[in-house]
Amino acid sequence: MDSISDGSEKVDGRLLVASPALSDPNFFRAVVLILTHDDDGALGVVLNRSSDEPVEPHLPAWSDHLAYPPVVFVGGPVEPAVAIGLVRDADPIDPTALEGVGLVDLAAEPGPDPAGPIRVFSGYAGWGAGQLENELEEGAWFVLPGLPEDAFSDDPQALWPAVLRRQGGALAMLANFPEDPRLN
Repeated sequence: MDSISDGSEKVDGRLLVASPALSDPNFFRAVVLILTHDDDGALGVVLNRSSDEPVEPHLPAWSDHLAYPPVVFVGGPVEPAVAIGLVRDADPIDPTALEGVGLVDLAAEPGPDPAGPIRVFSGYAGWGAGQLENELEEGAWFVLPGLPEDAFSDDPQALWPAVLRRQGGALAMLANFPEDPRLN
């Protein structure tokens, strides 16, 4: 099982996958791509919280470049008015630590030959200095390797069990953990 126990390793570009014990509704069964993690804290976006809000009315210039489903994703509870764009590109202009995924400037017009699909997130997940490390030590999250396709899944609701299953072993078994164990 890949996780951090002492909080000394930075997790940029990795996935935080909520353990079944994490009951905070903002992060219940969440899969978070960590965009930055340093001594001041961490910032990421929740990859598996699609909304019903289409992106096109907000960013019409980007409508031809949206990943499916073409809706705004709830990136996290912090600053919901802030939009963060991710692009799938082998060589992004503004790369993240997850190879093949970059940030895109949504305020700019798309270029004549833009890179792969983009996903738009409203808000982000944020942790202050030491906060994420404490949550990792408590076992709230599994720190797992990410794949570019995780950020652009066309079935975001299935991402949590899919990421766990591909780990094998005990984590794969957790993919079948019931949402409410009292009803099992």
